[in-house]
Amino acid sequence: MSKAIFDIRDIMAMLPHRQPFLLIDKIIEHDPGKSLVAIKNVTYNEPFFLGHFPQVPTMPGVLIIEAMAQACGLLTAIETGIKPESGLIFYFAGIEDARFKRIVEPGDQLRFEVSLDRVKRHLRRFKARATVDGELACEATLMCVLKDASRAAAPVAADAAE
Repeated sequence: MSKAIFDIRDIMAMLPHRQPFLLIDKIIEHDPGKSLVAIKNVTYNEPFFLGHFPQVPTMPGVLIIEAMAQACGLLTAIETGIKPESGLIFYFAGIEDARFKRIVEPGDQLRFEVSLDRVKRHLRRFKARATVDGELACEATLMCVLKDASRAAAPVAADAAE
């Protein structure tokens, strides 16, 4: 088991998410300005397993993508020093080339590898991969945008076009 360089308390100080929607347990690697590796321990106690699917518990793909986005948010928070109380929120702006290759079920440990691909003003593009025991579960290119929380009701795509 890899030692955490950022634990759950550190993560909660960097992301606004809380249970049941906080999907990262620890960060085990960080290459400043470039990449991050985070871990999610998948347990049967996750609330989504009650309905997805009771006879064959399977982690929803959208939550795997969300967890990858949270890893991207953590990389951004570490690099920029932005905290949840800053008034800025890191939102999804796009998902490209998402592919699911493996079912994720209770007992699995998801390893998220995210790398910063490009920064353009408030928009960041990341390459993201999720693996279980070295086997690819999901990969995607994710775009995220920093927004002022007071403007959060405005369409995200407006900033993405800047």
